[in-house]
Amino acid sequence: QVTLVESGGGLVQAGGSLRLSCVASGRSFSVFTMGWFRQAPGKEREFVAAITYNGGSTLYADSVKGRFTISRDNAKNTVDLQMNSLNPEDTAVYYCARRRSALSPPQPNPHDYDYWGQGTQVTVSS
Repeated sequence: QVTLVESGGGLVQAGGSLRLSCVASGRSFSVFTMGWFRQAPGKEREFVAAITYNGGSTLYADSVKGRFTISRDNAKNTVDLQMNSLNPEDTAVYYCARRRSALSPPQPNPHDYDYWGQGTQVTVSS
């Protein structure tokens, strides 16, 4: 069984920064690509960023490219999302997720991920 727990959300003014963290249970963290997704009220869950199992490759949604950075520490079983230059459109619940198949590339489709955290709220005020 895999458990993902996010933290680091909160309220921030436009232009500010937040760093989200996700810690995973289990021994196989280092062989799975991890992703961050977000869901705003009334909207579908959307892809934000993903990072390969070894940190060698990343993928970002166009809306966050250049502002967000995903990273991981396999020794600590954590995957982080550094968010800079936040704007009100970034307001959402942010989820981390584990790719369904081991040793696979980052993908933006949420159906390719099988384990999800409970989410952390990010609110950006104007």
